[in-house]
Amino acid sequence: MNKPYRACSCRGPTTTGPDGRKRPGKLLGKSCPKLRTDSRHGAWYGRYEAPPGPDGKRRQPRIGPFDTERETARALTKAVGEVDAGMHAADRKLTVSAYLAGWLDDVKPGLKPRTWLSYEEACRLYFTPGIGHIKLADLRDHHIRALYAAMRKINRPGAGDGGDEMLRRLLSARRTIPHLPGRLWGTKAVGEAGIKRRHVVLVAALNDAVERRLIAVNPAGSIRFKLRKQRPLLWTEPRVQWWRETGRKPAVVMVWSPAQAGQFLDSAEGDRLYALYHLAAYWGPRREELAGLEWADVDLRTRRLHIRQAQAAGELDSTKSEDSDRVITIDAGTAGVLKAWRDRQSFEALEWGDAWQNSGRVFTREDGTPLRPAYISEHFGVLYRQAGLPPVRFHDLRHGSASMLLAAGVDLKVVSETMGHSTVAFTADTYVTVAEELSEAAAVAIEAFVPRRARTEAAS
Repeated sequence: MNKPYRACSCRGPTTTGPDGRKRPGKLLGKSCPKLRTDSRHGAWYGRYEAPPGPDGKRRQPRIGPFDTERETARALTKAVGEVDAGMHAADRKLTVSAYLAGWLDDVKPGLKPRTWLSYEEACRLYFTPGIGHIKLADLRDHHIRALYAAMRKINRPGAGDGGDEMLRRLLSARRTIPHLPGRLWGTKAVGEAGIKRRHVVLVAALNDAVERRLIAVNPAGSIRFKLRKQRPLLWTEPRVQWWRETGRKPAVVMVWSPAQAGQFLDSAEGDRLYALYHLAAYWGPRREELAGLEWADVDLRTRRLHIRQAQAAGELDSTKSEDSDRVITIDAGTAGVLKAWRDRQSFEALEWGDAWQNSGRVFTREDGTPLRPAYISEHFGVLYRQAGLPPVRFHDLRHGSASMLLAAGVDLKVVSETMGHSTVAFTADTYVTVAEELSEAAAVAIEAFVPRRARTEAAS
């Protein structure tokens, strides 16, 4: 059984089926007559006895092709030795797509719903159409690199498919797979950070395959990404001027100055959801955390908010991490804004009567139903444009809050805990540069640090 043999992919004569259609002939394999007359025809293979599969059936995996008999013999010796040592014996029939489908089912109970959705999206949109047809035992790093190269071409100007079969399969998947809940795709290019996020999923899946002895090594483990960290930049006057002249943002992550933040809040003060944007600008909760915040976790008397859950993918979930589960002590001004919002929400409940739905959420639609997180960002875009301000993302309010807290003299550890960061080092590495830029307008507290029209008018 362990002796190398030569075989090829030639076929016998075509046959005609009962329906009159021509059918390809039988695969000749080891019986091809050319193998006896041409030493260069075909390739070398070998089979060895492996432990039975999950179904208890006998397994005789094939290895190859190899160029020489000696090379095949060495590979057979290695494979048999691995079996004798209790190491893996590859299942030659298991494809990457079949493995990933089972793996997704296995890991689902232990993951947050939104995390599992991101895993499913990565598998269904990229891994299955791109490399799913490859046998798991045959998967190599060059297959994965080719997949990532194709992903980089998606929705790039002038890329087309260029005859790239891998890219063609990926584009077909984007057109034919129904949208997963809470996920949209179609026009955006896939950046390096996006590829890296999906790569983490593949590494985890293949690490599990190694632990289950389905493969010997993780072929994705050697792939590295060189990503520049996107640190926030402050919207200084020169940068604002450059943006107005060219329409280009200096960086992806931009932060408003205290005066700009105050201008936004002054402009948005009459908006129904002003309290939400006020809280985001001052104390930086994440969008999903604001959508999931409940009145039961808000104590306005002690000015404390317990951030312990988030609204994502249409349902409540736990926070992003254990560190994100935190209590924030807000300033008196923000507490007053939230109290006024609670009174308004109570008035809306009276107006709607029996049609009002008591979701228990702090921020809701007029009928009491929870806000859609995406709407928070969409509405924010409308408000800052009305204020005539340079563009930032809603999440950049969080970056601005952390930067202003630091510049206002709040202790770094307190800021880190307020933001729900895993380490103080992450907070310092991300925000200290912007905080230093803001130090020119230093103040002693966040409430006093953000200039507001009402205070200015009162002082005058």
